[in-house]
This record gives sequence, structure tokens and C-alpha cells, in this order.
Amino acid sequence: MTSSDRRRTTSSARRQTGLRQQLAVEAARIISEQGIRDFGLAKRKAAERLGIQDDFALPSNREIDSALRQHQSLFQSLEQPRWLRERRLAAVEAMRFFAAFEPRLVGAVLDGSADQHSAVCLHLFCRHRSDVENWLLDRRIPFEADERRIRLDAERDASVPVLRLVADDIAFDVSLFDLDAVRQAPLDRITEKPMQRAGLEHVLRLLAEDAAHES
Repeated sequence: MTSSDRRRTTSSARRQTGLRQQLAVEAARIISEQGIRDFGLAKRKAAERLGIQDDFALPSNREIDSALRQHQSLFQSLEQPRWLRERRLAAVEAMRFFAAFEPRLVGAVLDGSADQHSAVCLHLFCRHRSDVENWLLDRRIPFEADERRIRLDAERDASVPVLRLVADDIAFDVSLFDLDAVRQAPLDRITEKPMQRAGLEHVLRLLAEDAAHES
């Protein structure tokens, strides 16, 4: 490779890096302002808004997550910790309510990136989805049923039932798994590693740490 070729290659790499950074920042803004938690959709919206058609410039989910946290630190430094605490407190109440189904907290409320749009995301474990549905129906709690695709590992994916409900103006997104799935978490969309999941005691410790930081 000639020196001229190396310069062109370096220039192209820098350009793509710059585009990735621009797209990550714009995607983070869209997520924060519109409440979109589908990182793929946020990428496409950001690319369309900036008029970027180079697929190689699309940022990774990890880059968007980093940009989102920077956005929150810069523009929501006072509000975001309050929104997060509200949702962690709601998660504690929900986990106690669903105690019979070994609840685990996942997602933005667990990793600390939750905002005013974020749902409290729980994984529950049961023999039949009707066990959880009847639990809610018996207590006259309305919900919407849906399904989502998850990645079990690098080679397998699956569809799992999802129940969506609202309590005290906070949305809850509840995924239902078989009993044995408590031992193996699905893959995280950001890290592509097994998803971080937390039981009630872990969430209580997070709340205690939040309170200590605020005092």
C-alpha cells in the first residue's frame, strides 16, 4: 500500500468514526426525547434525520448506550436520578407483588439509564403463562398481552409472552419464562452477553446506594 493509499484509508476511517459519533449522539437524543428503547429503530431514525446512508457508519448499541448516558449527564443531571429512583421503588413493590414467580429486574431501571419514559422490566418464571395472567385477573389488574423475540444464545432465539400494565403512572413490561430459565439469562441487546438480572435484595441495595449518594 502506498503512502497515498494509507492517507485515503486513514481519512475514510476518521470520517466513518465521525459519522458513527454523530449518529450515536442523535440516536441518544431521540431515545431520550421520544422514549424509544429500540436501539435499532433509534439508529434508523437518526440516520434518516441526518441524511446518512452509509451502513458502515451505524453505531453499535454499546456506542448508543454510552451516548445516552452522556446525554443524561449533560441535560438531565437533576431529573434522571429522580426518575430512576421512582422506578426502582416501583420495581421493589412489583417484585414483592410477584414474589411467587421469582421476579428479576432487568433493563434500564437496573443498569441505571432509566428516564421518564422507561418501563420497569421484569422477568417472571412460571409453569404456564396463565398462572401470571390469572394472578392479575383475580386482583382486577388490567394488562395487555403480547410476545417478543429474545436471543437465548449466539445461535438460538425464541418468542416469550409479555404482559404490559401500568401502576401509579409507571409502565411495567413483564416477560414470562419457563421455570428452568431462571438459571440462564437471554442475551443483552447491548453487550451481547447474558443479560444482567437482579433479585429483590439486589434492588434494595441499589436503592440504599442511591440514597447514600444523595445525602
